[in-house]
Amino acid sequence: MTSSAFRRHLAVTTALAAFALAPSMAPAQTPNTGGSIHVVVQPEPPMLMQGLNQNGPTNMVAGNIYESLLRYDEKLNPKPSLAKSWEISPDSKVYTFKLQDGVTWHDGKPFTADDVVFSLDKFLREVHPRWRPIANSQVEKIEKIDDLTVKITLKQPFGPLILSQEVGGAPMIPKHIYDGTDYRANPANNTPIGTGPFKFKEWKKGSYIHLVKNENYWQKGKPNLDEIYWEIIPDAAARAVAYETGKIDVLTGGSVDVYDVARLSKLPNSCVTTKGWEMFAPHAWLTPNIAKGGPLANKQFRQGMMFAIDREFGKDVVWGGLGKLPTGPISSKTKFYSADVPKYSYDVAKAKELIKASGYKGEPIKLLALPYGEVWSRWAEAIKQNLTDAGVNVSIETTDVPGWTQKASNGDFDMTFNYLYQLGDPATGVARNYISTNIVKGNPFGNQGAYVNPEVDKLFADAATAPSDSARQELYTKVQKILADDVPVLWQLEMDFPTIYRCNVKNLVNSAIGVNDGFRDAWKE
Repeated sequence: MTSSAFRRHLAVTTALAAFALAPSMAPAQTPNTGGSIHVVVQPEPPMLMQGLNQNGPTNMVAGNIYESLLRYDEKLNPKPSLAKSWEISPDSKVYTFKLQDGVTWHDGKPFTADDVVFSLDKFLREVHPRWRPIANSQVEKIEKIDDLTVKITLKQPFGPLILSQEVGGAPMIPKHIYDGTDYRANPANNTPIGTGPFKFKEWKKGSYIHLVKNENYWQKGKPNLDEIYWEIIPDAAARAVAYETGKIDVLTGGSVDVYDVARLSKLPNSCVTTKGWEMFAPHAWLTPNIAKGGPLANKQFRQGMMFAIDREFGKDVVWGGLGKLPTGPISSKTKFYSADVPKYSYDVAKAKELIKASGYKGEPIKLLALPYGEVWSRWAEAIKQNLTDAGVNVSIETTDVPGWTQKASNGDFDMTFNYLYQLGDPATGVARNYISTNIVKGNPFGNQGAYVNPEVDKLFADAATAPSDSARQELYTKVQKILADDVPVLWQLEMDFPTIYRCNVKNLVNSAIGVNDGFRDAWKE
């Protein structure tokens, strides 16, 4: 299909999306209770213990099992979750959270301030790539005031803290199950225990994950649904057929071929929305493993690869126009973006010039593909061809999701795809990918390529605690210029993910993270 045809496809998709959102503007209805819902999760999650793994599929399922202190609306305003209220001191250094009354874990044990302190000050500080850098650089102490009150004292004011308590970024972990254990080897990882609206029932590998209603959920009357089946269907065409034939109620973002979006949206009782990604603003890129040395550690070589890749083709043809080209580390959809950076157009001659100047001698480079479906495989093939045309000796390496997670976590790659979330503020969602203190093996969602630049470290640290938005913008503009020149990763796409669902599934997307925590309030007409 030509580029212009794909742009027409995008226009159709956009029009359908706008039309499908119309039912949400109708007068509020009284929710029905009961019923099952069948949802695609693609690919199969490597695990469901959300504190230990932040893969997209893990967050999608586990965000309905676990909870955090806060939820967020589409404008990223904080809303109560396990914290029913909070206060921020006049000097903006002390955050006091009052917890909900009567919350229990799925095994019946009470949820208290001890669990919050354990989660934020011990468990997540040790293993979580988002919370760890915040806790280590910003938090002075986390303490229990009483069973239902927790106080977080910061070293200095850090406004983004209030955006850090999303369930994927700061899930509450049961102290009575994990304290004093080897977290990664704890058998409870296979049968996750949270406080959320749904409980883990069964995982039939390769087939489905079954969650059931938490009858003792702290929010009375919720959830409305009796159960969720997260269906695992490896083939994109088969996922589309399952939706067409009525086996599936919800196709989550990215679960079907982008070329099927417009067609499926036209089916009877079919709605589509791109809402529910406001917190994430997903940013896709290629990560070169700088720590390995060789050509990937050379800035000129990385710049050459940026000029070699036809990113417009990737956006329009591979992704069907669903997205926008990024200019650097901060998404144009979020705060503190700046377009005042070095730009990279598709220019094979310029790419060859820079690659030659870097001293590249034809060393082989393996591109570890992201095993998230056919569109990612096509993207890998397209980029391989681009790089080959510019004289880079590239081959594609494939694996499954656990294999990719292991390789990416341990630095066992030359170059790999990844996409990470912006999380509402550069201090929480962007800095973690570039600061040297977040080069930690064991998780692929930190500074995966081991990029080190002390000036970048300082700019991100200063920007996080600057006294005003204007001061923060100035610092973030500087760091975007440096990173766009250094190219520690090869930015490819600001992604849009449409969710396709039966129109009789109501209130499915009701927060800034969409289906990841939306089933608490969803119901089926």
